[in-house]
Amino acid sequence: MKGLGFVGAGNMGEAMIRGILKAKLVPPREVVILDIRPERRKELGQRFGVSVAKGMADLFRKCDTIVFAVKPQGVGDVLRQVPADAARSKLVISVAAGVPTRTFLSVLGEDARVVRAMPNTPAQVGMGSTGIYFARGVAREQKGWVRRIFSSFGEVAEFPREELLDVVTALSGSGPAYAFLFIEALAEGAVRAGMGRAEAIRLAAATVEGAGRMVRETGRHPAELKDMVISPGGTTAAGIAALETGAFRGTVLSAVFAAWQRSRELST
Repeated sequence: MKGLGFVGAGNMGEAMIRGILKAKLVPPREVVILDIRPERRKELGQRFGVSVAKGMADLFRKCDTIVFAVKPQGVGDVLRQVPADAARSKLVISVAAGVPTRTFLSVLGEDARVVRAMPNTPAQVGMGSTGIYFARGVAREQKGWVRRIFSSFGEVAEFPREELLDVVTALSGSGPAYAFLFIEALAEGAVRAGMGRAEAIRLAAATVEGAGRMVRETGRHPAELKDMVISPGGTTAAGIAALETGAFRGTVLSAVFAAWQRSRELST
């Protein structure tokens, strides 16, 4: 597909561009960015060798795929800049959290080919998790192209119902913050026991990363892997007991559910 455009070139847009170019899905000059910040356009142009659009009409003229990577509150303004009928036969991908596909279809036309995706911040290091939903009318080859784009910087899960992307937002979108908080708490526990803070953070981060990889690569249920670590009467058993006393699992469950509820509120 000719040309891959980005409306907005913030952290997520940059993460996507880095993954796409690393996977050599398109040549750098066929990646076209449109951002209101001149310094940002210059920075990404120098860093990746991408092209810069003169405006929305120019972006749609040069690209068959356009990614809207702007803040949710800015979607309405940028959609109003799209020329009439410019989206015909184009593939439009939104990574704006909480913005439903109907927002794009109502402006671009009911026959527009729209994809809603929810990547997360670890995409910046090539370890993202993305949920995707295809609105009606997206062609088979376009779906394959979307999967290739998001697979270039992490895991991809496709969902048949759009409302499930609000769950993705609560789990994968907000999840890194929960993980960062957990890493911070692990490290602080080690600091309390006498370890230096830099070493504690490094080991805590590696521990969480390694545990996540074990779940993915072994295919085993997390509970089974947890039981492999616990010895009767051992140190891990004592630590787990302390976590359960503090309602650890229930608190995490409540956090995901609260984030899901908030995502639903923002989507309406």
